[in-house]
Amino acid sequence: MLAQQRALSYDPAMDYQKVITIEAGKRGGKPCIRGLRITVYDVLEYLASGMSEQEIVRDFPDLTSEDIRACLAFAADRERRLFAVPAA
Repeated sequence: MLAQQRALSYDPAMDYQKVITIEAGKRGGKPCIRGLRITVYDVLEYLASGMSEQEIVRDFPDLTSEDIRACLAFAADRERRLFAVPAA
């Protein structure tokens, strides 16, 4: 049942490009969330360390659940592109 609910809520068309920004003078040009100084990598590290989405949003009130999903979509897209390049 839970897997079915998640499948229904999964949005493969998540347009992370509206959320993830890259500015040369901010955080060394790393991908950030909506021009904030919070990087995609920061959020991914928080998730990897075991923080829940709710804990991250509570600790960083400028972030939303959509921001966290955009970080995951960005990482998934980047991973997909890495493996799309044929090995030399």
